[in-house]
Amino acid sequence: MLAQVVSFIDRQVITLLVQPIRADLAISDTQISLLMGFAFVIFYVAMGVPIARLSDRYSRRTIIATGIFLWSLATAACGLARNFWQLFLARIGVGVGEATLTPAAYSMIADYFPKAILGRAIGLYAVGVYLGAGLALVLGGAAIRAISASGPVDLPVFGTLAPWQLTFIVVAVPGLLMVLLMRFTVREPVRRNLAAAREKSIPVREVAAFLWLNRGTFGSIFFGYATGGMAIYGFLFWIPEFLRRSHGWDISDAGIVFGTQLMLLGTAGTYAGGWSCDWLTARGYRDAALRSLAAFFAIAMPFMAITPLVPEADLAIPMLGLAVLTLSLQQGLSPVAINLITPNQMRAQVVAVFFVVSTFSAIAFGATSVAVVTDYVFRDENDLRYSLSIVFSITLSLAAVGLALGIKPYRASLERAAAWSESSGNR
Repeated sequence: MLAQVVSFIDRQVITLLVQPIRADLAISDTQISLLMGFAFVIFYVAMGVPIARLSDRYSRRTIIATGIFLWSLATAACGLARNFWQLFLARIGVGVGEATLTPAAYSMIADYFPKAILGRAIGLYAVGVYLGAGLALVLGGAAIRAISASGPVDLPVFGTLAPWQLTFIVVAVPGLLMVLLMRFTVREPVRRNLAAAREKSIPVREVAAFLWLNRGTFGSIFFGYATGGMAIYGFLFWIPEFLRRSHGWDISDAGIVFGTQLMLLGTAGTYAGGWSCDWLTARGYRDAALRSLAAFFAIAMPFMAITPLVPEADLAIPMLGLAVLTLSLQQGLSPVAINLITPNQMRAQVVAVFFVVSTFSAIAFGATSVAVVTDYVFRDENDLRYSLSIVFSITLSLAAVGLALGIKPYRASLERAAAWSESSGNR
């Protein structure tokens, strides 16, 4: 969970630096959105599945520790960028976190905990999303205020660095410490729920056949998170700038307020969502994970659509808190749904495919869809609020419907999973 926090701090701090980066590099909202999202997921698309195959065979702990080290260096490199393309390349490196951490972490957690409490366990890991995004804004806001007060700094070799560049370098430091914590305090668990007693790895063609056999289930989950994820990442990337443009807030204050909501309400919502899934499971709803996902996206939609349109900040802030709370309910449930129907030896690979298909769309186009509507439909940066409302309404509605349509095929996938688990002698 702490590794997830560090990952989100490194990826999210850019949301507070939109104005100075745009000014120094002379770029548009659409270009800054590409730095936020598209650049970040390029590495994952190229390397996510190969790294996941390693996670299904070798030490997941070592893979995660290596990833933390590499993405921390890439975050520091963002602070040395002098133009758009240098920053774009550095942001590609930050994407190492998505490729190395999440598939391996989900696989490890499923081996640590029994099915009865898996929702809460993965929910605790997923809390790192909101703790990390929140800390990125709270600590980033404080860092920006302190660094900006001192102005540009002249460093040997690197020359003069602006406050936004120094901010990237500062937030990279915790990741290097996290490498040691991961390497020396986390135990590699024994692999459980194997598809066959002696089989250590499964060929790619069998993974593909498994996905095709369960295409109704995975199609629903992949589509639901590709669309719903666009709302999630558009929300995380653009809300601080929305508060600055629409309500006249200082970006540091916007980061601290929104970041605090993400840490407190996002954490509460994520864990509550995992708990509710376990509660439904205990009452006989074997399809609780997917059933809950569809319901939670539907619940979040009106709060997400209305909040950007509220004219007064005094009302917009509590509405923003409700949007954070309801949106976070679903955060830990997609891996629960996937892990319950997937054999251990292909679990990280299936999660990697999920992230390549769904998370690529979500991260790559979440921030950019909002920026494109702002730049090319409204043609006024101060109309960002309308772009947010439109994108949130459409994407969350599509996510809720898509996931609801997957509940029936998900039940069939659960039955097949029970069959192979019993035939292999798993408990």
